[in-house]
Amino acid sequence: MNITDDALDALLGKLCSGDAAAAEQVFRAYEPYLRMHVRRLLPDPMRPKFDSVDVVQSVWADLLSGFRESGWKFSSAAQLRAFLIKATRNRFIDRVRQNRRAVEHQRPLEVVGPEHLADDQPDRPDEVVQADELWEKMLALCPPAHRRLLELKRQGLLLAEIAQQTGLHESSVRRILYDLARKLAAEQ
Repeated sequence: MNITDDALDALLGKLCSGDAAAAEQVFRAYEPYLRMHVRRLLPDPMRPKFDSVDVVQSVWADLLSGFRESGWKFSSAAQLRAFLIKATRNRFIDRVRQNRRAVEHQRPLEVVGPEHLADDQPDRPDEVVQADELWEKMLALCPPAHRRLLELKRQGLLLAEIAQQTGLHESSVRRILYDLARKLAAEQ
């Protein structure tokens, strides 16, 4: 959906007053451009950690909140565009900072020696109970639509195999599992 600056200027008045339909039209106009901006900035090691859609949607949620609760006003489409680009860049930088440590410490499985992999010892009963409790917590945090994905991961399938069986893109599977891990860490 391409909207001219004149059309955006006309929508801006409605947007500033909190019109949801105008907000949707403006979002659809700017979303591809902002996602492209994030993808250009996103280094390869960070790609599994977050998606450009997540960054853009969180900026947009803040923008709508700013219109409704703080009375933000923009005098032109160019001013709104400049604000969105700056806000998107700042949100991107925040996400990179949040994930930098994890990226610095991750290593490919081929590099990890066998001494770091799980041993073949049978699980102790207390470990089985802990694992079952963790599984229940994960299921409780997981939306019903993603439970199949979680079950496939528990079976030991690779991300590509899970993606193939669920019809999701591999990066979406990775992001869903990462988000679940983040929710689980926040619970604990």
